[in-house]
Amino acid sequence: MTNHLGPTRPAEDLREERPAGNADVIIVGAGPTGLMLAAELHLAGVRPLVLERQPRPRDTPKAGGLGGQILELLRHRGLLERLEAACTGPAPAPRFPFGGVHLDFTHLPDPPMHALPLPQQLLERLLGDRAGELDVDLRRGHEVIGVRQDGDAVVVDVLGPDGPYRTRTRYLVGCDGARSRIRDWAGIPFPGTTYPEVNRLAQVTLPGTVTVLGNGDLDVPGFGTIRAGFTRTGQGLLGVGSTPGTQSVSLYTIEDETTEYDDDVPMTLTELQDSIHRVLGAHLPLAGSTRLSRFTFKAYQAERYREGRILLAGDAAHLFPATGVALNAGMLDAVNLAWKLAADLHGNAPAGLLDTYHDERHLAGARTLLHTRAQVALRRGHDAAAEALREVFTELLADEQPLRRIGALVAGTDIRYPMPGTGHHPLAGAFAPDLTLHSGQGITSVAELMHPARPVLLDLADRPELLRTARDWRHLLDVHTAKTDDPPADTLLIRPDGHVAWAAGLGESAGSATLSLRAALSAWFGKPSTIGET
Repeated sequence: MTNHLGPTRPAEDLREERPAGNADVIIVGAGPTGLMLAAELHLAGVRPLVLERQPRPRDTPKAGGLGGQILELLRHRGLLERLEAACTGPAPAPRFPFGGVHLDFTHLPDPPMHALPLPQQLLERLLGDRAGELDVDLRRGHEVIGVRQDGDAVVVDVLGPDGPYRTRTRYLVGCDGARSRIRDWAGIPFPGTTYPEVNRLAQVTLPGTVTVLGNGDLDVPGFGTIRAGFTRTGQGLLGVGSTPGTQSVSLYTIEDETTEYDDDVPMTLTELQDSIHRVLGAHLPLAGSTRLSRFTFKAYQAERYREGRILLAGDAAHLFPATGVALNAGMLDAVNLAWKLAADLHGNAPAGLLDTYHDERHLAGARTLLHTRAQVALRRGHDAAAEALREVFTELLADEQPLRRIGALVAGTDIRYPMPGTGHHPLAGAFAPDLTLHSGQGITSVAELMHPARPVLLDLADRPELLRTARDWRHLLDVHTAKTDDPPADTLLIRPDGHVAWAAGLGESAGSATLSLRAALSAWFGKPSTIGET
């Protein structure tokens, strides 16, 4: 039965039915999530088609960088150094806002979270360049105007620069943002809350009349001192982040406001100054800016990330009421989804594999909603009770254990995906540690082994019986033997998205380890094969 999902034009109005260029997956939206998904699908042997309604990449400032688990995933793909090289400024100190207070990791030798200051428009350009290197079919100025699906395909109506056309695909993924039409046409509910506030974030330069003091405070003529950190008034909140010895400052305001702004209309320096004046009751001179962005805070999550052959990722699937997490979550969605879609398309997927995309990433999205909603509660209160809550929370963050725990929650490194079966190793479901590895070929690392985006079986304890077991899946696996200091397990089975699918405990018996490895390989990578045996 055909499921009509959108206001598609009648067939007679469409100029032609055009092939999708042998693409088995159409991705709607060329933001970071869509571009990451396209690259991952290509690495997995699937040709995607990306349709983007905007004729050219947008210059409107949005996110200011990446942070958390996505940085380690980018290291796994060999992309992190490339992105780091594109940053024009130094990496910031590991100190992050959290609901009107700060998570300060500067005194920890191994902070649980890092950030990469890379404006979203530059990130999109770099990911677009990589898509071009991989020969991804990216069509800008092609707007999806309707979709419908049946059991075998999704039919997509597109309005391109040369007129309307129709194409079809095995799967369609909506990476088309917060106002996703793909989500709406698929009939996927998107419950949540919009908070009545507007946030403005900027990187500015100050004139010489404003002095940045040694402790980061600002000395403003005619006003006095504006403290570094957060200043709360009856009209809102002002955040100041500065580096002594420079006139470059990060500014952040929050005001209760119900105005609906067009995301494509950029914020101006005057708008920022007016906001500061309303919050602070004083004029702060500004000389110029390198980043100006405005956003509202929303807490929404799609009830499901899949409806038949249509899937959602990124902002189309979730919106979070805090900064610094959306790109992390969306790009991790893409990496989780790509290898599962590819396995399905290649005929290697075990039953239910594609459904684990929703199971795992909906869980991760719910964790992100948990801490970002907690930030709303910390941030929005103005009475004495709210001040007391922030003070107690700040005291807790002075201790290392709660600081690390909150840091892992924000970074997304605390995620443990549920694994099939019972009796799992503590690493099962977690992101694989980036071990330094020694082998006959020299020194390498787990991250380097993951560059091809393939599953990896890593033998760290010379377990030939486990290598023999894995031979039946050798057409799908990369198998490596190496040594490492203080191995966390005898053997690791790592999925393409970097999460541990299975691990053999140190000294685990051959019989037990062999049985559990075979079960894990079957659960994640399908039936064994005897291809090429003699």
